[in-house]
Amino acid sequence: MMSRLKVEMSNTKYNSFRPGEVWPDNHGVHINAHGGGILFHDGIYYWFGEHKIAGEAGNAAHVGVHVYSSCDLYNWKDEGIALAVSDDLKSPIARGCILERPKVIFNPRTKKFVMWFHLEPKDAGYTGSLSGVAVADKVIGPFQFLRSFRPNAGVWPENVPAEARRPLLAEEAAFVAKLDLPGGPLPYFPKHLLFRRDFAGGQMARDMTLFVDDDGSAHHVYASEANGTLHISKLSDDYLKPAGKFVRVFPGRFHEAPALMKWRGKYFLISSDCTGWAANPARISVAENIFGPWEELGNPCLGTGAQITNTFNSQSTFILPVQGRADTFIFMADRWNPKNAIDGRYVWLPVEFRHGVPTISWRDEWDLSFFDKANG
Repeated sequence: MMSRLKVEMSNTKYNSFRPGEVWPDNHGVHINAHGGGILFHDGIYYWFGEHKIAGEAGNAAHVGVHVYSSCDLYNWKDEGIALAVSDDLKSPIARGCILERPKVIFNPRTKKFVMWFHLEPKDAGYTGSLSGVAVADKVIGPFQFLRSFRPNAGVWPENVPAEARRPLLAEEAAFVAKLDLPGGPLPYFPKHLLFRRDFAGGQMARDMTLFVDDDGSAHHVYASEANGTLHISKLSDDYLKPAGKFVRVFPGRFHEAPALMKWRGKYFLISSDCTGWAANPARISVAENIFGPWEELGNPCLGTGAQITNTFNSQSTFILPVQGRADTFIFMADRWNPKNAIDGRYVWLPVEFRHGVPTISWRDEWDLSFFDKANG
């Protein structure tokens, strides 16, 4: 099967974004960095994402995490595979595992580049719900896989009352064991039981992002409790493990695809409902403190009914602050194509602030000069 989607005019230089279109790299190959995030380092943007192959097989990881570099956000240079899957079938990142939504941050104390991702062992479906961590000395890698685990084992959430900080009773455990929890909204979802069930072994962690705050503290935001609840977890000073402080956000509301930004002292979280590969309406939430309390504000997308009911046929993955420009953010999303994973497309749109809230509107084509007009 083809491992790359080729396009013509590989020498073409681009000066605009065309959401949903094929986006060629410097070799004329459609950028292969799905569910990704961007790190700005030493004046260059680095885009890390899932490398897909053709067909339905591409929904699993057969190559690893791809990385691209850019000075202008329009034109991207292929920098190769930052983290490769392993041919060792005993490895947690064995070829054929599920490796999703990689994010990379730089630790100024250790001078290391740290990657986190959602990991499911090969042929195990989504039963693992693990976090994977890798580290590198250079921004483009190679990254060395360190370990996989469920975060915050033996730690109670900061925002649950003392009486809820106890393991499940036998009858509660028996009740949970009988439930079918496929990862989407359910009327019988046990929103006060799963974090207690998983206290000893660690919390489930699926769709995720990383966020570094103004003070240098880093946070891991992930869908947990069978996707029913988001967790926001502080990382250790070296960014390699949880620091032992986390909160539950919106228990039983089923948020995934988290993307976090900070604007004028407030934290804004864009997320989606849990509907598998099918697109759904985005949600935006706000908090004065990253650990909450959080308030849902509704759908950040503006436009026709057909556009806003499926987030322009995409799902959030990251919110990119544009360097050197105040109040300037790009909403990054994916159009998943599970029948032919390599042909997933990217939807990048400008974030506009209306009455103090980030909003997103469709544009067939746009460039960074949009922000000059929007902020002028």
